[in-house]
Formats: sequence, C-alpha cells, structure tokens
Amino acid sequence: MKRRGIIATIVCVLGMMTAQAQINTDQVMRIGRNSLYFEDYVLSIQYFNQVIKAKPFLAEPYFYRGIAKINLEDFKGAEEDATLAIERNPFIVDAYQVRGIARQNQHNYQGAIEDYTEGLKLMPEEKVFLLNRAVCQDEIGEYDAAQESYDALLRLDSKNDRAYLGLAHLNLSRKDTARALEDITRSLELSKKNANSYVLRAEILMRHKEDYAAALADMDEAIKLEPHYAGYFINRAFMKYKLDDYFGAMADYDYAISLNPSTMEGHFNRGLLLAEVGENNKAIDDFSYVLKGQPDNFMALYNRAMLYFNTGQYRKAIADYDKVLEKYPKFEAGYMARGEAKRKMGDARGGNADYDRALAIFKSKKTKVSDFNPAQIEADAARHRAEQRAQTGEQEPESDDEIMNRFNTLLTVAPENPIKPEYANKQRGRIQNSNVEVTPEPLYLLTYYAHDNKLNGNTAYVKEISDLNDLRILPSTLTLTSDTHSLTEEQINRRFASIDYYNGLLSTSTPRAVDYIARAIDYLLVKNPDAALADADRAIAINGDYSLSYFLRANAHYLKWQMTRAGAMQDVATTSDATTQSMLHRTEETEELKKAQADFDMVIKLSPRNTYAIYNKGNVCLQLGDNTGAISCYNQVLELRPDFAEAYYNRGLVYLRMGNKERGVADLSKAGELGILPSYNVLKRMN
Repeated sequence: MKRRGIIATIVCVLGMMTAQAQINTDQVMRIGRNSLYFEDYVLSIQYFNQVIKAKPFLAEPYFYRGIAKINLEDFKGAEEDATLAIERNPFIVDAYQVRGIARQNQHNYQGAIEDYTEGLKLMPEEKVFLLNRAVCQDEIGEYDAAQESYDALLRLDSKNDRAYLGLAHLNLSRKDTARALEDITRSLELSKKNANSYVLRAEILMRHKEDYAAALADMDEAIKLEPHYAGYFINRAFMKYKLDDYFGAMADYDYAISLNPSTMEGHFNRGLLLAEVGENNKAIDDFSYVLKGQPDNFMALYNRAMLYFNTGQYRKAIADYDKVLEKYPKFEAGYMARGEAKRKMGDARGGNADYDRALAIFKSKKTKVSDFNPAQIEADAARHRAEQRAQTGEQEPESDDEIMNRFNTLLTVAPENPIKPEYANKQRGRIQNSNVEVTPEPLYLLTYYAHDNKLNGNTAYVKEISDLNDLRILPSTLTLTSDTHSLTEEQINRRFASIDYYNGLLSTSTPRAVDYIARAIDYLLVKNPDAALADADRAIAINGDYSLSYFLRANAHYLKWQMTRAGAMQDVATTSDATTQSMLHRTEETEELKKAQADFDMVIKLSPRNTYAIYNKGNVCLQLGDNTGAISCYNQVLELRPDFAEAYYNRGLVYLRMGNKERGVADLSKAGELGILPSYNVLKRMN
C-alpha cells in the first residue's frame, strides 16, 4: 500500500490568473478571492455564487470556485466548474489545470491527459502540466509517452526532484527496480523533504529486496515529514512485524486507526496481529468492523469464523462458515471446521454430514492433504485486479451494494477529535478533514428564534407566516428554521410567561385559532408536544383551512416521535423483555411519524408551493424507511426552489444509502456549494 499525491500547487494559480484573461471583477469578486487566499474556502464559494447569480456569463467566478472545491476535495464539483469556465473562456490556461487535477483525482486519467495537453498548447513550457501528464500516462500504461513527458520536463528543469521521483515510479512499472532506486536516490539528493520518495524506496526495499530494516528507516523519515497520514503507520507496522517487533507493530496499527477510524486495512491487519497474540475478542471486533463495510471480504469472514470457534461462539462460527462455503463449495477444510462446530453444539448429525462432505471432496481430488486454498484464490484475484488497473488506469467500479455498505459504515464512525479550538464555530480551511456524524439535515420548525445560514444568507419565507406577522398579534416574530438551539433560561422563562398569558386570555374571552396556535408554539419550545397537539387540534377545529395549524401539529407529532424514540432507547436498555419493548415502541414511533406525514400532506394540499412542508415530508419518509418517497419529495422541492441546500444534502445521503454514488456525490457537491458544511467530509470519506 502506498500513497501517491497529485503533484500540483493550486495556490500559484491565483497569481497567474490576471495574466491569462481579462477580469472584470467587482467588490464581491475581490472579497471572494481574498477569502480564497486566506483559505476560507466555504466562505469564498458563497461570494462566487453571488457573482455567478448576477453575471452567469463570466468565466472567472466558476474558475475560482473550482479552486475552492479542489481544496475541499470536491473533485466532481471542481471539474464541473472548470468546464463551465472553459466554455465561457477557453483561454484560461489554469482552468485546464484545475479540471485536469479534478479528473486525475477521480481516476479519469485519459481526461486529465487531454486537459494537460490542451494547457501545454497554450503554455508549452508549463512544468506542472508536464509532470501531471507524465503521472497520468504512467497510470494507464503509456510508458513511452510518460518517458517523453519526463524528458521534456527535465530539459526545462534538470534539478526537478519530483520528475526523478516520477521516473522512479515509471521504471518500477517497467519492473526495472535497479533504475527505480537510482532515480529515487537522485530525487533525494535534490530534496530530502518529499515523503513520497522515502515511501517508494521503502516499498521497493520491502517487496523486492526483503530488506525490512532499511525499509523501516525510510518509513521513519516519511513519517517525520508527514506524521498525520494513517497509511504510513500501517506500512511501518508491517515492517516491524516482519522484524518481530510485535509491540511496535501493534502501536502503529492503533495510531493509524486513531488517525483514520474507518481504515479497513488498519482494522484488518490489526485483527490478524491480535489473533496471533491471543487477543481473540479484540480481533473479532476488528474483523467485524471490516465486514460492516465489506460483507463479502472472505479473508475477514474466515478469520472471524475461526476466532468464534476458538472462543466457544459456535453458532456465530457456523453462520460465518455458511457464507464461506456458499462462495467456495469445494473448500473441504471449511466443511471440517463447520462440522466440528456443529458437534460442539450437540448436532452430531450435522457435524457428520459436513465431515462426509469434506471426505468426498478429498476423495474426488485423490489426495489426503488439501491443496485447495481459497485464501490464495482471493490474493491472486486481488493481484490480478491491481495488474489490470496498472495496465488500463481504470478503477474497478464499485457495485451498488459495496457503495451502500461503505456509506453505512460511515454512519458508525464517531466524530474525530471533537475539541478543535482553532476551528470552533468557524467555516474555515480544509473542513473536509473534520469527521462529522452522517445524519440528514433536520426538519424546518415554527419558532420565535431564528438562526439564519450565515454562509448563503438565505432566510425561510412562507406567505402565511409573513401575513400572520403583519397582524402583530403574536408575542414575537414567527419564523421557520432548521438550525435549532437549546433555549436559554431567560428564553424559557419568557415562554412559560407567554403560556400563562394565553391561559388567562383563553379562559376569559372567545377563543381564536391564532391564540391556540401561539400557545402551541410555546408548548413546543418548552418540549411539551402533547399540550401542543391539543392546542393545534383546537385551532384546526375553529379553522380547518389554515395551513399553519397543520404545519404546527406535524411539528408536534415529530417532536413526540423524537421524545418517544429517546425514551424507548432507555426502556430497552433497562427492561428484561427488550424484544417486546422494542416492538411496542417501534409501533408507537411509526404512528407519530405517519400522523406527521398526514399533516404535512394537508399543508401541501392547502399550500401546494410550500417547499418547507414538502421537504419536511421527505424527512419523515426517510425516518419511515421510504427512500423512494423521500427522493420524490426532495425532487419536488428542488423543482420549485433549485437553491434548497438541505434538500440536495438529504437526497445525496439517500442516494448513497441506496448505492447510487454518482447521484449522491453530485447532490453533496451542490449542497456544499450552497453552504451545507458536512457535505465535504462525507465526500472525502466516500472518495
């Protein structure tokens, strides 16, 4: 396993842009560029969005927005923006660089080569284009073309250390390890600050020379230069293992997983080492984690089956052996192991049947020792896929099931480093590196406490709310928001005082629907959904054609569902009859969600263009497990309002949950562009 970075410096583009095209910028454009320079990537995108909205014919805002997206690792979005910039002005040289880098990171090497070649037509001596093109040509097996690109680069810059590093990889692709080592030595003579040089030499020393001590020394140097890359620690752990330093290897695996909790290689390799030193239960946990994201990982499945057997968990061992034997029905050792597990459980008949099946396979092979090795089959298949990728440059596409499994694994990853003072309450820098809990954006709720999106400045507008506020009969200005926060003690006291006021008013005068609505909102804000539901019912009884009453009642049903679910978790944890309690609570929860859905349907019937009600209904569908219904709602929202960021984000999550990576990534890219910050972390982890 190794790391190959994309060799480019995006920052230099900022200074070069003015020379390449006429830029007619206004103040917003300048602020956006300044934000980009100071690495406020998300904020800069919002400024470029404003320019694009006002003057969509300009190329520059698309170009700069593409740079911001590159830095946020939204490569699909960056490619689309660079394309839009090129369509408007094909002479912006650096737009080809941005699009080439975006394509290169998506493994579209041929497309990247075309962009770098186009850029070289405009700037024949641009070294970054030559270097990146050579890397791509190497990736797709065009070795002679890659050699020509490197030669051209070295004629321009004979002391380019990265060119020699690229040549080393090219010669390694050609299986000339001696020349590759010479090139790496030359690269390190020119610069000792490139971690990739040490990593590549370590790989050659390890895989081709079996000189683990020398390889370890190189990995130490790489880690000094880039101490936050988990892959380096996984590589070093393997070298330490080969040198019988089990303690050091375990420490490196632990640290790699702390840097990147979702690394499959880290969990798998640590599982093997834990099993070897007798830490069976911990090893089972690691293999189980791998199998959450890769249910068909035969090696993890087989290892876990053996560990279950060793720890006396025979039923679980049999379940794993069942899956192994379904894939490899002629694996006699698997039948022997499963048969033994069945006998341990008292199933002598089943155990004997498996033993007879294994014996029959032995006899059919005319051998007394198994020569059938599924592990070797898996290893050979993986090696073949790697060789195919090396020849064609194409990544084997993930299946829908693999995408679903990988996305579902993201849902289980806890937020990384929750205390980050330097980025607390900020939207700066490479925010994609801060892990988030992958959850949908929440419902829009009626409230007196607005929290506007400071990035895009959008505020929720509903005509019925505006008309009600104009009457000035509510205790405060009513608004809609999905960004809710806990109320302060002073705000809570105000709500209880307001409830007392309406109690007196409703007991001494003729009740109006608006009075019940006002008190119901107060009840919702102090988390009393039952009282809010009762008042919403009373308001609807007085005026059954007022959409806000149904919106309010739906909010109350949803809050009751949330509170019921939270209570259910506590009840199931403490009751002895957990299964019965769980089923009971699920029924109650589903009823509340369906009531909320019916109320949002009524809002939509009375106010067909209320995008917030349609969006909320989509969220309810999501909680009911109706992915198709949720997507249908989000589609309707985006037809009515194409800048509804939360709808893009939630629809993107649903697509990923269903295994549709292309649409999911496209939606998350758009959501990030519109200011939904978690999009970039999900994009990074899915990439």
